[in-house]
This record gives sequence, C-alpha cells and structure tokens, in this order.
Amino acid sequence: MKIVRFSDGKNDPRFGILEDEEKIRVIASDPLYAGIHPIDEQVLLKDVRLLAPVIPRSKVVCIGKNYADHAAEMKSEVPDEPIIFIKPNTSVIGPNDLIQWPKESRRVDHEAELAIVISKICRSVPQDKVNDVIFGYTLANDVTARDLQKVDGQWTRAKGFDTFCPIGPWIETEFIPQDQKIRCRVDGQEKQSGTLSDMVFKIPKLIEFVTSVMTLLPGDLILTGTPAGVGPLMPGKTVEVEIDGLGILVNRCSERALD
Repeated sequence: MKIVRFSDGKNDPRFGILEDEEKIRVIASDPLYAGIHPIDEQVLLKDVRLLAPVIPRSKVVCIGKNYADHAAEMKSEVPDEPIIFIKPNTSVIGPNDLIQWPKESRRVDHEAELAIVISKICRSVPQDKVNDVIFGYTLANDVTARDLQKVDGQWTRAKGFDTFCPIGPWIETEFIPQDQKIRCRVDGQEKQSGTLSDMVFKIPKLIEFVTSVMTLLPGDLILTGTPAGVGPLMPGKTVEVEIDGLGILVNRCSERALD
C-alpha cells in the first residue's frame, strides 16, 4: 500500500492511498496517529502536488558507513557497530522540492538511501520484534556538504541544513527489503548503484541498535546508509534516487548561493 501526503490547494496537507498510477483514495487523517481510514473521496494524482510523505515530529536517525564499498571510497574501515548521527526534522523536504545550496559550502553531495518509517513509540526493540514498529519504507537522499564535513570533523552541520533530507514520493507499507537495486542518477547519468543486501548491518540490527540508545516516535525516520558512488551534485542539476519497488524520488539542486 502506497501512502501519500499531498496538497490539493484547499485542505492542506492531506493523506491518501495511491490506488493506481492516476488516482488517490483520500484518508481521513494522518495514518501514523489515527490509522488508515479511507473516505469516500478520490482525487487525481495529476491535480495534486506530492509532499514529503511524513514530517518527523522528532528526528531523522542516519546510519554511516553501512555499505562496505562506500566505507572504502571514504578511506575508512567498516565499523564494528552501526555509526549513528541525526539530521534535524527541518531538513526534510518532499519530491520535486528544491535542494538549497548553502552559501557556506562549495561542494554538495548526493547519497541515495532506503528510509525506515517508524510506526509507534518504541525503545529497546529486539531484532525479532522490529516489524512491530515499522510503518513502511520510503526513499531518501542524505544530502551532504562534503567540504564542511571534512572541516568540522563531525557531521551535524554538513548534513543538517534545511532541505538536506529529501524523502518520498510515498511510504510503501508492504515493502520487504531484500536484494532490490538502489540507484542514484544526476541528470540521467547513473552515479550510485548497489543492492539493499549489501548493507553491513541489516534492518533488524539497525532498529535494535538505535532503540538501545534512544526512544523513537511515530514518524521518526532511520536512513540506512548509502552505497559507493557518492559525489558532487552540481548547481541546477536534477538528482534521482530509485529503489526497485519504491519508485523514484526526484529533486533539483539550486544554483550555488553566493557569499
């Protein structure tokens, strides 16, 4: 089931189920808090603007170096335990929204990722219970000001700018991560390619580890890492993140902000 959040210019935002390539069945309210309750109303996909399918009330938890080839390209070893960091919820934008190039940076990179959407308040979740706290999955782009990451020696500023966490275009509630392909393209040219099975730490381990550290809330996201091929997203370019079975997330990068 594909859950969308959309704007129809009248009652914003609204939620729905994408029933086919053209129609959305409207849901009464936010499905993360009130459940999935369709109403007797449909809208055409072409008549609305898709928004970020969820705006986390709390946080976006990210996993670093979770693909061995990406760790290698960053001249780093695969970690013994998951590396976690947080992007603020204000970094989240939706499909077709503009990634804003900050004036502080000279290099902005793309990082294609699978994102987990958390369904309920949870803490200390064992691996055999993680499906109880997963609402679904969506696509994400962990946009990074790479030069600032190197200067700072840590990742908060480099990954925390407004607009640096595009997600969407929907949440797929029936997706099962296995060996699906994950790709990133810039202006149609493939830059990243891998499979979800290449993750060093799999979904159950990630949720167990993160919830051993912090409480997760409904709508929180876990970004699960990126394969090799990260690189510069040049001003004005269009970036696409794709995972088989989850669709394509499209965003454009603004021109570089001047000092």
